Amino acid sequence: VQLQASGGGLVQAGGSLRLSCIASTTIFKFNIMGWYRQAPGKQRELVARFFPGGSTLHEDSVKGRFAISRDDAKNTLYLQMNSLKPEDTAVYYCNTYPSRIPWGQGTQVTVSS
Repeated sequence: VQLQASGGGLVQAGGSLRLSCIASTTIFKFNIMGWYRQAPGKQRELVARFFPGGSTLHEDSVKGRFAISRDDAKNTLYLQMNSLKPEDTAVYYCNTYPSRIPWGQGTQVTVSS
């Protein structure tokens, strides 16, 4: 089982993107879900978490700009990214938190200045 993120692309600084990740109802029901990213030459880092009860946590680097959400009817996890900065450039992944599922390919987000 892998979780495949989609929705990345090239955007100018200040722009927006929405990432999507489809998972099974079981995965969503019993796990904290997370969005992660890995910039070139850096370790993968957690960006945001969605808890089974519906609460969310965002890391300081994206707080106020990114929003994690989930659509249970579509079994889809989202990451709405606004006010993008060049330092947000990375490959973005979704997984449980902590990560338990083999990493998918991720989706590339490139923010130009």
